[in-house]
Amino acid sequence: MEVRSIRLNNALAETISDHVPKKDKSTDFYSVLNEALNRVNQLQIESQQQNMLLSIGEVDNLHDVTIAAEKANIALQLTLSIRNKIVEAYQEIMRMQI
Repeated sequence: MEVRSIRLNNALAETISDHVPKKDKSTDFYSVLNEALNRVNQLQIESQQQNMLLSIGEVDNLHDVTIAAEKANIALQLTLSIRNKIVEAYQEIMRMQI
């Protein structure tokens, strides 16, 4: 059986490369995680600001407020899902007998 290498589609490769920090070749896990959490936090702050502006009557377009809230919600749900998977993987490793 012949095994062939898997190649990424150019559009997919460009999308992935746009989201990966380009400091140097040795980007560590901490910096990637820290950047992702900061982005989620920024989305939450933007959503809160939009809600505050809506409550005082500064926003004319309700769609912008709803979109900001949904972006923040989806980012938070993804973050929680990733955290849960990491915890499950850690617990599975701890259950392994060596």
